[in-house]
Amino acid sequence: MSDEAFFWEGVDRGQLLAQKCGDCGSLRHPPLPMCPACQSLNWTAQALSGHGRVHGWIVSKHPSRPDESPRTVVLVDLEEGIRMVSNLEGASHIEIGAPVEVVFREIGGATLPQFRPATGASR
Repeated sequence: MSDEAFFWEGVDRGQLLAQKCGDCGSLRHPPLPMCPACQSLNWTAQALSGHGRVHGWIVSKHPSRPDESPRTVVLVDLEEGIRMVSNLEGASHIEIGAPVEVVFREIGGATLPQFRPATGASR
């Protein structure tokens, strides 16, 4: 089994997962065979809240095969302290620090985690 198979199985179930080191407890994403903090090979899957804040963003425009519409690619600081790169949907205006939440969408025959502006007022 590949190091990231658990991640995609979680996505298929509508759940965002990261690796949690079985020895030092640090979270990591993207999935790796070894903990970068303590070099342990032991890990478990940790469910994530799916909530975070925009750390940075770009509008992606492929030079030779443009998308139907430009995609907004975001770097999200998740509540649990790790970062994830994904797409942002449903935002006409983007600000660094804006609260976002994960949604799961089928794109090109595959389910992918995407982000949208958070709906909760407390976020």
